[in-house]
Amino acid sequence: MKNIKRIFVCLGLIVWGICVSFGQNVSSNQTEIDIWKTGIAREVITPETSVWMAGYSSRTAPSQGKLHDLWAKALALEDARGNRSLLITMDLLNISADFSNLLKEQIGRKHGLEKSQIIFSASHTHSGPVITRSLKYIYPMDAAQWGIVDQYTGWLEAKLLRLADHAIEQMQPSLIYTGNGITRFQVNRRNNKENLLTSTTVLNGPNDYAVPVIKIETLDHQLKAVVFGYACHPTVLSGDQFCGDYPGFAQIELEKIYPGVTAMFFQGGGADQNPLPRRAVSLAVQYGKQLAAAVEQVLSEKMVKQTAELRTNYREIALPLEDPISMKEMEKMTQGNDYHARWAKGMLEDYKRNGSLINSYPYPIAYWKIGKQSLFALGGELVIAYPVKLKELFGQDIFVMGYANDVMSYIPSVIIHEEGGYEGNDAHYVYGLPAKWDKQVESLIINNCKNLIDETNGE
Repeated sequence: MKNIKRIFVCLGLIVWGICVSFGQNVSSNQTEIDIWKTGIAREVITPETSVWMAGYSSRTAPSQGKLHDLWAKALALEDARGNRSLLITMDLLNISADFSNLLKEQIGRKHGLEKSQIIFSASHTHSGPVITRSLKYIYPMDAAQWGIVDQYTGWLEAKLLRLADHAIEQMQPSLIYTGNGITRFQVNRRNNKENLLTSTTVLNGPNDYAVPVIKIETLDHQLKAVVFGYACHPTVLSGDQFCGDYPGFAQIELEKIYPGVTAMFFQGGGADQNPLPRRAVSLAVQYGKQLAAAVEQVLSEKMVKQTAELRTNYREIALPLEDPISMKEMEKMTQGNDYHARWAKGMLEDYKRNGSLINSYPYPIAYWKIGKQSLFALGGELVIAYPVKLKELFGQDIFVMGYANDVMSYIPSVIIHEEGGYEGNDAHYVYGLPAKWDKQVESLIINNCKNLIDETNGE
């Protein structure tokens, strides 16, 4: 009997040894091929005092409370070779080059990251606070109100630096998957008049209804974070309470569905896309749930597992501006009392101080390759023609992010430049550029995207 027991014990030990060995081999193979390190962090960035709200020139007073908190969230990535990157998403209207570059310099110096390895992404909610002095001509604020904005901007800077630290410090082994979903509440605002739409109206494009999704899992396949995007203006709301608009409600909904998970939103090329109908909190909630449902659908299906290989690249190109209007015309414009008059006064002051006005602007283009997943992060208010064109060139599964690193104006396509309108002719007044873009900006951006992806892939 004792001999039989010994035999069973030995057999058990042999089986256990085989299982351990097999498990180690699987783990070893997985580590080599699939295992990333990721860190997730989040910070509330809702102003603690009343601050002027960003996005609408018609506002005449600062904020009055909140519908929900605004957030900044961070995803730190590290591949199998130790290459790192950092994505920070924010429930803000925009981010300016001076603010973005300041943060990148400080984060980069502390953590050994270059410009190409850091992306700042603004959701473009029109129910967030004004930061820095960007869009300064559209807000009728006095010196005291600008002082509050400056205080908040400094507070926000400290928050974002701490956020970056936490994400990088908390990196753990992870798996990354990508996929694309779809939802349809964006409406091309240039080609569909809001006040004329009915339930039977046939909508005109162009559009891109894609919902790009990045899934972050632990090694035992527990959902850790989800990064998702959509190309549509967060302009459902126009009140005086802070809110992330539909992207904020989408993030809240996903974090309810998946307790303990961090949901991060990035804006696509939604500059000429509006959510319609709009102007009600219930609609912002509805669109948020609709977008969350599209993400949930992607998460429930088979996604592409991305091998732990990260490549990043970045360049700034000089986007040319047309010649500005004459000084005499600017002087006439100063007689008004709206943002056009404030713009004209500002341009005249710039000319007096510098002896000239700028004729180009340094436009940022970032490219990340996460495994085999391509992601472009482009500055400015990017119209939908850009993701449509980039997908024609590089495949329908690529991700395209607008409002990244610097939001300096609308970025029109050739067609919009020719047609004119707000996006093509007038946005420079809002953003403080001396003139509209030259018509070659689309070809310059697209060609540089081609060059950047070729350079990154070693072609």
